[in-house]
Amino acid sequence: MKRGQILGILALLLVCAVTIIPAMAANETTTPDAATSYYNNAVQLTASGDYLRAIALYDQALGSNTTMIRVSDALLYTYQGKAYAQIQLGNYTEAITTINAGLVEYPNDEMLWNNKGYAQYSLGKYADAVTSYNRALASDGNYTGAMINKGDALVKMGNYQDAITAYKSALETDPGNNATATKLADAEKATASALPVTLIVIVVVIVVAAGFAYSVTRKKPDSSKKASSQPDKKTGSKKK
Repeated sequence: MKRGQILGILALLLVCAVTIIPAMAANETTTPDAATSYYNNAVQLTASGDYLRAIALYDQALGSNTTMIRVSDALLYTYQGKAYAQIQLGNYTEAITTINAGLVEYPNDEMLWNNKGYAQYSLGKYADAVTSYNRALASDGNYTGAMINKGDALVKMGNYQDAITAYKSALETDPGNNATATKLADAEKATASALPVTLIVIVVVIVVAAGFAYSVTRKKPDSSKKASSQPDKKTGSKKK
């Protein structure tokens, strides 16, 4: 995966690392409910790269009473974590299904939208990916990862001008990102190289159109003169 494309996804691990500590601290004084235990174990497996087992535990957490994990936002992180694990396994369609379920509960979560965009991008659905990245940016206008990802999808669509805008926005929020600077330079080169091709296409269209117009308006031979040069044959009945 490209660095720019996974910024939002990797941030999930940092979120999980922070949120798991309060959950564990609570375990010292109270008996955790089933969903909390499944969630905490799933986070640990995700961090260690054991994605299949993590997904199974995320599913068990979602299938349990989610009251407690909903209060601590661990329910949101459960959807994020499960989708992240599915993406790591290349199960992009399943990840989108998980994310859509999460968006029912958290319709404005920028990470869910960003990761949905990444899954769509990976499936070659670039226009849909741009839509998802825009939703992520609508929730967080400074989401650098979504800006970079949006630029990547626009490049795939051949929309270099809008990609340049996206990359420039990303560099405003993260000026030292050399990878994004390289992508911006590549998009600008692509725009410059596309200009002569565009001019050639325009010229060809004009020439073809002119030729067609000439062929239509060109004077055709007057066949009436040829017909009039032949003697008229008068027909009539013979007199008896």
